[in-house]
Amino acid sequence: MKIKILQVLLVVSCLIACKKEVKQNTSTSKTAITLKYAKGFEVKIENGVKKLLVNAPFQNANKTFEFVISKDTNPKNKIANSIQVPIERMVVTSTTHIPMVELLNEQTSIVGFPYSRYVSSKKTRQLIDDGKIVEIGKESSLNIEILLDLQPQLVVGYSVNSADKSLTTIEKSGIPVIYNGDWLEETPLGRAEWIKFFGVLYNKEKKADSIFKSIEQNYLEAKALVKNLKDKPTILSGAIMNKDVWNLPAGESFVAQFLKDANLNYLWQNTVGKGSLSLSFESVFDKGATANYWIAPGYFSSKEHMLKNNEIYKEFNAFKNDEIYTPSTKKGATGGIIYYEIAPTRPDLVLKDLIKITNPEQLPDYKLTFFEKMK
Repeated sequence: MKIKILQVLLVVSCLIACKKEVKQNTSTSKTAITLKYAKGFEVKIENGVKKLLVNAPFQNANKTFEFVISKDTNPKNKIANSIQVPIERMVVTSTTHIPMVELLNEQTSIVGFPYSRYVSSKKTRQLIDDGKIVEIGKESSLNIEILLDLQPQLVVGYSVNSADKSLTTIEKSGIPVIYNGDWLEETPLGRAEWIKFFGVLYNKEKKADSIFKSIEQNYLEAKALVKNLKDKPTILSGAIMNKDVWNLPAGESFVAQFLKDANLNYLWQNTVGKGSLSLSFESVFDKGATANYWIAPGYFSSKEHMLKNNEIYKEFNAFKNDEIYTPSTKKGATGGIIYYEIAPTRPDLVLKDLIKITNPEQLPDYKLTFFEKMK
């Protein structure tokens, strides 16, 4: 009899345990969007609720910013940290946001932008000229009153080191603010993959994924063209920006990754760091005087401009051989440098530019998009 009672108790215990386990597993989480390169954001579905998480909105951020993505436009049902999609009225704060919005054909949703003279895109430039995109101050000093009058559904901001005070004020007024940290990505394709971030906001995830796949394919095909070439031209970059300090990309930076993927011998490719290096002129001259090409020599726009700053530039082989290439001379109608606006979205074209410069026979019909030979 005792044995039967024990058996019954054992069965009941198992049933209770199983029931608890089922209860514990009802909380489900899955990835809603596949990201191959980007690390700064992710999109998840938790218990049937879609969430957009920004992991790295600015440098040294110590928390993840989480937003609920909702299609319910009824204001009575709005919850904290929610974004109603698709967005129809939005403020963006960086020129790098615009090309991604345009690729999704949503540029007419932009109602405000700070310091719009730097916008080079013809489509968005026309909207600015027509008064459909309103000037909302400067990037570091937004005109909050004008912005609030625009009544945007969302503000996409960015900050270098901490939450921006202007954006915090806007957020307190009830307008959602989400930080875009694409500039912190460490690889060219990682930056470009942030188009999927905007895809979520416009409820165009499939289109964003398709656009990115095309960019990725173009990038990888260009990379494959030069992958097995044995001759690797040597590359010098940067210039003296302050006193006798020469700034150039560190070996783990996204710029160095471009040069690596173009199968080039960047002379500082083995250095540590994801930003820039600050070196003495002498050390750069010792290593880079005989470099085959000089890519992106700081803000200089001509060889004459360089010599006015420092005549010793003429002692570099790349200067003597007219092999200096800069992205700073190709500008939009109002003076914005096209490279800074579009390049993060189109790394495939940046890579093709580098290949065209250094191994032109690999891309015989391609014309440079961002760079041109310095005169």
